[in-house]
Amino acid sequence: MRRIVVGVSGASGSAYAFAALRALRAHPDVEIHLVLSAQARKTMELETDHVAADFEALAHVVYRDEDLGAAISSGSFLTDGMLVIPCSMKSASAIAFSLNANLLVRAADVCLKEKRKVVLVVRETPLHLGHLRTLTQLAEIGAVLLPPIPAMYAKPKSVDDIVNHTVGKALDQFGLPNDLFKRWS
Repeated sequence: MRRIVVGVSGASGSAYAFAALRALRAHPDVEIHLVLSAQARKTMELETDHVAADFEALAHVVYRDEDLGAAISSGSFLTDGMLVIPCSMKSASAIAFSLNANLLVRAADVCLKEKRKVVLVVRETPLHLGHLRTLTQLAEIGAVLLPPIPAMYAKPKSVDDIVNHTVGKALDQFGLPNDLFKRWS
């Protein structure tokens, strides 16, 4: 059984998180550990027809963001890594500089220190120099930066096509087979 931690921050892009959870749930060999930030709970209700409970129902284990004693806050709890989708610049900054004030950031920090895969679907535009320096710091400490940028060669026909492209690319980072988007041939 593979364990993947999924963090959902308050950035715009709740549809990415819901699609990622559904795609991960389709892999019977993946155990999903989910942590939602307080702002994510608000954002998802503004952006989607879903509430936090709908997101949580797709996970195997759900943690409260304020529970810094949770299993995923320890390096001795083995995981295959973490996907933060979407990842706000606030969360990205906290991860970059190990500001472990909540479980989402602590879990990502643990994965980085243990040399586990950390994939951040950073949602911010435009980017100023401070953002770019933060993203550089993240890349230098081992995070994978995967902004939600669609491949137009796939000729997306819907928002779902665009969302699925990013989710498919994120699953690729964990070596999880998927056919969520049209691959270059």
